[in-house]
Amino acid sequence: MRLENYAVIDNLAVEFGQGLNLLTGETGAGKSILVDALALLLGDKASSDVIRAGAERAVVSAVFEAEGARGSPAEKPLAGILEANGLDESDDGSVILRREIAAGGKGRVFVNNQPATVAVLRLLAPHLATIHAQNESILSFDGPARLGLLDTFAGSQLEAVAAGFAAWKEIRTRIDGLERGEQDRLRLVDLWVFQKREIEDGRLQSGEDEHLETEKRVLANAEKIYNAAMNAFDLLYEGNGSTASSLRAAQKQVEELVRYEPKFQEALAALDTARISVEDVGATVRDYAGGIHASPEHLAQVEDRLAMLDRLKRKYGPTLDEVIQFGADVSRKLSEVENKDEILRQLRSELAKAAGEYVRAARALSKKRAEAARRLEKLVEAEINDLAMKSAFRIEMTSSEEEGNWTGSGIDQVVYMISTNPGEPLRQLEHIASGGELSRVMLALKASVEAGNDSNPPRKRGPQDTPTSRKGREKWGTQRTLVFDEIDTGIGGRAAEAVGKKLKSLARSNQVLCVTHLPQIATFGDHHYVIEKKESGGRSRTGIRAVTGEERTEEVARMLSGAKLTETSRKHAEQMIKANG
Repeated sequence: MRLENYAVIDNLAVEFGQGLNLLTGETGAGKSILVDALALLLGDKASSDVIRAGAERAVVSAVFEAEGARGSPAEKPLAGILEANGLDESDDGSVILRREIAAGGKGRVFVNNQPATVAVLRLLAPHLATIHAQNESILSFDGPARLGLLDTFAGSQLEAVAAGFAAWKEIRTRIDGLERGEQDRLRLVDLWVFQKREIEDGRLQSGEDEHLETEKRVLANAEKIYNAAMNAFDLLYEGNGSTASSLRAAQKQVEELVRYEPKFQEALAALDTARISVEDVGATVRDYAGGIHASPEHLAQVEDRLAMLDRLKRKYGPTLDEVIQFGADVSRKLSEVENKDEILRQLRSELAKAAGEYVRAARALSKKRAEAARRLEKLVEAEINDLAMKSAFRIEMTSSEEEGNWTGSGIDQVVYMISTNPGEPLRQLEHIASGGELSRVMLALKASVEAGNDSNPPRKRGPQDTPTSRKGREKWGTQRTLVFDEIDTGIGGRAAEAVGKKLKSLARSNQVLCVTHLPQIATFGDHHYVIEKKESGGRSRTGIRAVTGEERTEEVARMLSGAKLTETSRKHAEQMIKANG
């Protein structure tokens, strides 16, 4: 990932490793800047406020080793998105994203170094990376988000339900229009009858105006065209010294040459071809001239016809085809008025059929969601208990087949319920007061969904295949990137250690980036990066560096004891890294 002139960063590049990547640093150093920049690459709204003072633009780019970026679009979703948007795949199967934010408010997007749009970034985002932040997760945890989380876990296919709903709604809208607009339609009948008659009387044909314009030009310039054609005929064929006669004379001379020098045989053939072509052109222009007749009366008829067509185009459409289509639309409206009862009967029959198909698809989706909800409940409850919380977790799903509850995503509503202490009643997850509890529950929920996603079954791996080994990378394949931005807010002690273990577990099958301020979590990382803000030349600059060995111990010790390091904090840090590494 590379950032240029972004916020307090002038130029920064970092390559994250597989497994768990921890980002730490002093408060205000800019830890969340990297997460915000990544969000831009995933399609978030951009603002010129992120441009570093004095710069004309900010640039954020990243390279993802993305699974599904090459191959058949049916089997590889990323390849399908690229193909659908006219974008080429990269040679190595990676996905290269770049976004430029200009000072004037305009920006540019590139995918695999080809111009693209923010909408394309949003399509690609779910297959590349997901960002989880405590406040962001709960603020956006509305009904559709809750349902979407369950669908992600269940691997739900919403296409049939969405298509069924769209078909039903289109017919419903047509029926409503026929019933509500009857009075207005009756007022317009006289106008429609006039428009229909005027267009029909014109006996219009597609492309007729272009043909008549050509005919008009010929008739208006008949004498000039006739003279030009006959002069061309004389020069090519008929006149003294015409091209055809010159070629025939030349042919005779070359025939004499061929008697003595056979190599001129090809030249003789070429002359013969040229003569035939010239004579054909001459005959063509002669025949064309013979068909030209100067007729002021016919010219007047053509001009009158064109004037009538122009009048219709001014009234009903800029092109003749649109006038014809307008006439067809008016005829349909009149037919609907005249045959409203029959049309309504037919539409209501179609509506009942579309409603039945939608309900069948929605019921099948509901059944799959209900089965997935029971599995997800157990997974999440187990995950929460692992995070030092004795909690009960339930997913309440309500389904209604009343038309007022139909949507493109089905007939279901989902609420996540939790009791964070034994004996307490279940409450909605969004109403949890404790930030620490909320952080752990959201982490458990996200971890369960990622681990149990039915559409992305886990790969089989050997115990020796770690995420960071070369052999492991080959067997694990490309991982999705999960980003947790201070998801550990409000927790500490044993709960923090449990969160660290959970992140470590999640990183076995995904690349995880975690911004944290807790040393207990920092010690679980496969890779540790420190984000620092320094002053240089009177300006603040944020940088990032990977720390290992003694440097990493120093950073964890700083997180334990603050600015003043002690030998005790160093030893404690060393023990924690050794225990959790």
